[in-house]
Amino acid sequence: MKNIKWFALGLLVVLAVTASACGSATPAAPTTAPAAPTTAPAQKQQVSIMVGGLNKIIYLVPMLTKQLGYFDEQNLDVQLLDEPAGVNAEDAMLAGQVNAVVGFYDHNIDLQGKGKKTEEVVQFDWVPGEVELVSSKLADQIKSPADFKGRNLGVTGIGSSTYFLTLYMSVKNGLKVSDVHPIAVGAGDTFIAAMQKGQIDAGMTTEPTVSRMLKSGDAKILIDMRTAAGTKAALGGTYPAACLYLQTDWANSHKDIVQKLANAFVKTLKWIHSHSADEIAAKMPPDYYAGDKDLYVTALKGSLDMFTPDGKMPADGPQTVLNVLSAFDQNVQGKQIDLNATFTNEFVDKAQ
Repeated sequence: MKNIKWFALGLLVVLAVTASACGSATPAAPTTAPAAPTTAPAQKQQVSIMVGGLNKIIYLVPMLTKQLGYFDEQNLDVQLLDEPAGVNAEDAMLAGQVNAVVGFYDHNIDLQGKGKKTEEVVQFDWVPGEVELVSSKLADQIKSPADFKGRNLGVTGIGSSTYFLTLYMSVKNGLKVSDVHPIAVGAGDTFIAAMQKGQIDAGMTTEPTVSRMLKSGDAKILIDMRTAAGTKAALGGTYPAACLYLQTDWANSHKDIVQKLANAFVKTLKWIHSHSADEIAAKMPPDYYAGDKDLYVTALKGSLDMFTPDGKMPADGPQTVLNVLSAFDQNVQGKQIDLNATFTNEFVDKAQ
């Protein structure tokens, strides 16, 4: 009996200790997954591009690209700067003030003749889109470039592509460079005012300035290079014009940025070829219409064929441009020009 009592007492002690231990246990803290580390979005790469006349239809690709958000898609912060004359844009790039230029391809050949290394990386237009207008008051006297002798001829700037083309057409028609008087009058309102005031007798400009002057009756068309046929008649072949070009050293050391620019621009060119003039105009800033949206749309509709579908350099283009410049440009005459060094399809090929 005594043993049974001791056994029972021992059992009670064990149970009490066990109960005490269970009652004082601290419940395990619930496990929580650690918060995922937050990654800040990559900072946009900054690029500055000077355009030889932002509101010209021949140069609409950069602003349209910005409006469509394609620079943002490439994580680029692109600053578009306006300079009415392409030659001034070229100077800004060479001075390191901007990274790239949207201007005419012919500058790359002219610059190589001066010992500068630049290259086209995206071709926007495969015709100049330029028109030689003659004052309506002188249309019966100036019937071809052969009549340019002694005349004041409007160009965007001395050394610009309109300057190059004006001199070429003069020389082609039997005149000497010294026979004509190019005057820098810019484009748009300044060009119109120069012709209205009689400061220039004829001049080269683009849309929408052309349509504005035809509508007002102040000018008539002398030479039309808005189409392939008109360009071939005036210049002898395909004349690649508006493009994105840069200093070769900069392009080689910033290939990632150049590729992103090519990606954005090629996407815009494809967008242009799948949308109407009305849809394209709706994306442009209202001040581009110069107060007449209907006129702008009409001018744009007649210009859509000038844009390349893929940003590539036309195969016969560089040689035509070299032929034109060789007729009058002392920077090119007698020089060994390496055309392959003036352009590349490397970036647009990868953007397809």
